[in-house]
Amino acid sequence: MSLIVMKFGGSSVGDAERMKRVARRIVERKQAGHSCVVVVSAMGDTTDELIDLSKQIYDGAPPAREMDMLLTTGEQVSVALLSMAIHSLGEKAVSYTGWQSGIFTEELHGKARITDIQPHRVLNAIEQGNVVIVAGFQGMTESGEITTLGRGGSDTTAVALAAAIKADLCEIYTDVDGVYSTDPRIVKVARKLNEISYDEMLELANLGAAVLHPRAVEYAKNYNVTLVVRSSFTNNEGTNVKEEAVMEQGIVVRGIAYDKNVARISILGVPEKPGQLAKVFTSLADVQIDVDIIVQSGVTNGSADFSFTTTLEDKAKALDVLEQLRGEVGFREVTSEVNLVKVSIVGAGMVSTPGVAATMFKVISDLGITISMVSTSEIKVSCVIDGTHLQDVIRALHTAYGLDTTSQVFVGGPQDRR
Repeated sequence: MSLIVMKFGGSSVGDAERMKRVARRIVERKQAGHSCVVVVSAMGDTTDELIDLSKQIYDGAPPAREMDMLLTTGEQVSVALLSMAIHSLGEKAVSYTGWQSGIFTEELHGKARITDIQPHRVLNAIEQGNVVIVAGFQGMTESGEITTLGRGGSDTTAVALAAAIKADLCEIYTDVDGVYSTDPRIVKVARKLNEISYDEMLELANLGAAVLHPRAVEYAKNYNVTLVVRSSFTNNEGTNVKEEAVMEQGIVVRGIAYDKNVARISILGVPEKPGQLAKVFTSLADVQIDVDIIVQSGVTNGSADFSFTTTLEDKAKALDVLEQLRGEVGFREVTSEVNLVKVSIVGAGMVSTPGVAATMFKVISDLGITISMVSTSEIKVSCVIDGTHLQDVIRALHTAYGLDTTSQVFVGGPQDRR
C-alpha cells in the first residue's frame, strides 16, 4: 500500500459529471489498496466569477484580506461536493480547508508562501480509513488570517502536502495527459515528454507554461517529491518530473513557453551615479513588485536609459513608485508598453550546443518581428516581442527545433491555471 497525493484542477471538477468521474477515479485507487489525499481547485470558472462579482461591489482594488476571504470559498465548495461524491460510492471521505489541514503561510494576502505544514489532522483521518480532501490555494497565518497562494497555488498545496506527509507519489491531474513541448492548444502536433528534469520544468513554469506552478516544482525539487503530470480525462501515462531526465537524441530544445502577462517600463535619462539602480529596484521590491528582464543602454552625456519587465498587474504600481523617485533619482522620463509577449526556449542540452539562440533570433527575424529584449541562462533563452504574431512564432520555433510530431494532442477541457 502506498500514500498518494492527487491534485485535480478546476477543469477536472468543472461540473457535477466531472466531479463524479474524479470521485470514481479516486475510489478506484483507494480500493486498489492505496491511501489517498486529494487536493482540489475551485470548480471551472468559479474564481473568475467571484473576482467579477467583487468588481461589481467595489470600484478599484478591493481590500486584499476580503478578497482572500471571498476567493477561498470556491475551493470550499469543491472539497465538500467531492467528499459527497465519494461517500455516494460507498467510501469514507472527509473534506478540510487549507487551515484545517495545518497549512501555515506568511502574512501576505493574495500570493502568500507556505511557511509550515502541520498535517496531524490529515494523517489521523488517513489512519481512520478516509480519503482526505484538502482545499488547494489557501492557508492561514500564525495570527489566524486566511490567505491565498496566488494563481497555481493548488499545485503548490499538493506538492508541499506530499512532502509534509512523506507521500510516495504526487499526481497532478489536468486537461492534457502530460507535459508537452509547447502549448498543445497552439501546436496540435506538440511532443509529449515522457520525463523532464526539475530544472527544465522550473524554467518552463517560470516562463509561462501553465501545466505546473513554479513554486510546486521548487517544492518537488527541494524535497525530492516523486511528481507525475497526467490527464484526468484519460488513463494515459503522464510525464515524470524528476532530478535528471533522459535526453532524446537530436532534441536540444525540450520546450517552448510564452507569457502574455508582460509590461515593459523604460526609465530614460538616468544620471550616471553609483547607487541609482539600487534605489529604483529596492523601492520596487519593497512593495512586492517582481522584476524580470533588465536591460541598460550605454552612457551618453552622463546619463543612461534602462528598461525592465514586470507583470501587467504590477505596471501601475511600478509607475507610481518611479514617479515618487523622480526627484531623488533625477531621471528625465518614464514610458511603458503593453501588448507584448515573452517567448522562451528551454533545454538542458543548450549549454553544450552552439547556435541554439541564433536559430531563435533568425526564426523571429524571418517572420518580420523585432526583438525588444533578450534574457539568457544556461538552459533558456527568452525574447520579448510584440504579441500580435505569438502563435506564428511558437509554431515556427517548434518546427525549427525539430519538435513536431505526426500525432494530434488530446486536450480534455479548458485551460486550467489553478
